[in-house]
Amino acid sequence: MRILFTGGSGKAGRHVIPYLMDQGHQVLNVDQQPLDHPGVDNRIADITDAGQMHDVMHSLMNLGELDEGTGVQGFDAIVHFAAVPRILITSDTEVFRVNTLGTYHVIDAAVKAGVPKIIFASSETTYGICFAQGERKPDYIPVDEDHPTVPEDSYAMSKVCNEATARSFQARTGADIYGLRINNVIEPHEYASLFPRFIHDPDQRRRNIFAYIDARDLGQMVQRCLDVDGLGYQVFNVANADTSVAAQTSDLIDRYYKDVRQTRDMDQFKTFYSIEKARDLLGFAPQHSWRESRDLLEK
Repeated sequence: MRILFTGGSGKAGRHVIPYLMDQGHQVLNVDQQPLDHPGVDNRIADITDAGQMHDVMHSLMNLGELDEGTGVQGFDAIVHFAAVPRILITSDTEVFRVNTLGTYHVIDAAVKAGVPKIIFASSETTYGICFAQGERKPDYIPVDEDHPTVPEDSYAMSKVCNEATARSFQARTGADIYGLRINNVIEPHEYASLFPRFIHDPDQRRRNIFAYIDARDLGQMVQRCLDVDGLGYQVFNVANADTSVAAQTSDLIDRYYKDVRQTRDMDQFKTFYSIEKARDLLGFAPQHSWRESRDLLEK
């Protein structure tokens, strides 16, 4: 596929783009900073500028395409990850402006260019737990895509807004538009640097519902979205199958969620952030776990 990927130079994108390229895709990274990876094409552009987004959707991917003499070939899919990645980086109003306006312009340009598949990054924060004032517990566990999304912070508000925007564009055009409610992205090297304190202090993971997503498995999730057509508008939780702490799931329930309704039985280390929908509709099957590095971490 010919894929336009926004935000590919960020923490998640710099792992997902190489994964997609390993699957044989041609990727154009649209970002404020280029991604230094062999074979990837880069375009510097501002997602909040409608003209720039429409221009890049109707442009060549690289200079080599001039020799083909076939003109602009267009894109088979858009993967939209570009965003201000959380609160407290810039002002709340700027977080909301960039994330909502940027998503509108990217999807608008994509559907007007006739792109049939759009995948965009939503967030675990939409459930209102991650950036809540004080402690906020889920309405029920495990948290699935039907859980209410009523956050209080500007970042999560922008993601809820983006989901509404995407749903409306899908209704208008019939394109496949899939939103990924991505949990806390962990790069492979971070197991050694972060997880020693995570696995023995569950309090540090409460805001993430004790979940995480390995950046490599996020690449797999995007690929599965590219492979499966015809689902219309969908949102999917994206996480690994296990929790990010050493305690068993039953112990975490006793400590944190004793008064929270449990809708199904949960295995020994099963995530509280349900990925059943992604498994059922897309065949998503995470391959990586921090537990693979546990011997290293305990040295």
